[in-house]
Amino acid sequence: MTPTKTPFHSHQEKVTRLFSRVEFNEQKLSHQPGSVLGNTALIAGTTVGAGILALPAVTLPSGVLPSTVLLITVWLYTVVSGLLLAEVCVNAMRLEGRLSIGLLAMVEKTLGFVGARIVGAAYLFLHYALLVAYMTEGGKILVSGVSHVWGIQNIPPAWVGTITFTLLFGGLMYVGREKLIEKLNNAFVAIVITSFLGLLFLGGGQVKSMQLLTQNWTALGGAVSVMLVALFFHNVVPVVVTQLEGDIPKIRQSIIVGSFIPLIMFLAWNTVILGSVSLGTVQSTGKFDPVEILRAGGAGEWLGVLLSIFSEFAIATSFIGFVYGLLDFFQDIFPLAQAKPSIRLPLYSLILLPPMSLGTINPSIFFSALDFAGTLSISVLGGIIPALMTWKQRQEQQLNNINQRIVPGGKVGLIIMMVIASVLIIKQILAMSEWI
Repeated sequence: MTPTKTPFHSHQEKVTRLFSRVEFNEQKLSHQPGSVLGNTALIAGTTVGAGILALPAVTLPSGVLPSTVLLITVWLYTVVSGLLLAEVCVNAMRLEGRLSIGLLAMVEKTLGFVGARIVGAAYLFLHYALLVAYMTEGGKILVSGVSHVWGIQNIPPAWVGTITFTLLFGGLMYVGREKLIEKLNNAFVAIVITSFLGLLFLGGGQVKSMQLLTQNWTALGGAVSVMLVALFFHNVVPVVVTQLEGDIPKIRQSIIVGSFIPLIMFLAWNTVILGSVSLGTVQSTGKFDPVEILRAGGAGEWLGVLLSIFSEFAIATSFIGFVYGLLDFFQDIFPLAQAKPSIRLPLYSLILLPPMSLGTINPSIFFSALDFAGTLSISVLGGIIPALMTWKQRQEQQLNNINQRIVPGGKVGLIIMMVIASVLIIKQILAMSEWI
């Protein structure tokens, strides 16, 4: 299972993979490559999450056309940074001679101890910030839906929803075996897809063509960070590289197509929601979230019900993924935690209690959490770090001729990537200082 020299010819076939994933099965070794289709689905599934719920609120002031242009631009940025990360990963595997290398290990090897700690801090901040967002918004939708079904006039305080959501879904993950959680998550994903298609069908009839013509290009700035959250998939890039055996054409195809599918979904979603709710309606209701207005029945009861189902299960699938992400992170830091069932409760408490506590104190933190997570963490993880690591590897290329480029261009492109991410971070820090 050693890395193979690439490219070479065998049986008239050009092999572009870096190594072969083989398994010992039924007394013989068999080649078990990952598929482009499977990894495309992994990228798409990782990208589609609760970030989609916040999109209409930040794109409504600018309108459909400006937000569509910005969304495509942000997608291009995330694709390039994802491909840069894949390039670093492939070359790190070549240098190390390893079949798999994690994000933190890759950063430490390329940028050193300090770089790895910065990425670790950004990773933690991202996961905790998004868990706060998911707990508060998921709890609000859950309590509102239960109150509506049971005919309760006085809806309980928002903190009740935050705690209920955490105990329900966090409790399921704590007591359930991995196979059960996998089946539940698959069912939730099926519900998300079905309800999304239903939303496009029902919502399409509510779209008013005049509302699609609204344009305010100066209002775009506030939407960038949420779009970065919605289009983030970089945490699974090392997995894709390993699954596809370092095969660059397949990796490139999986990342581009896998992120393009959610882009089409987001563009359709954005158009339907903004076409169904006008800026005047938002101002008259005192609610700045178009999705919340529609959930309350602003464009028909059935559309509101379907939107509530879609929202809750989109949040639940994202919640499960990010809890598992933190679980893996802490198990890497504390290796003994994997072997001791007694450490399970402290681990889940470390993951769930801090974001639940913050969400209970400030139940309306959903958009702020997404904003901070998108600008600070994702600008680092999906912008600065991939460009820096690529820069470092390409500098060493004179000493090592096995490095291979996935993204064309030189230092100018890498500088542009880092400058854009740095500007977003500075903008967010200034906004935070004004808020404080």
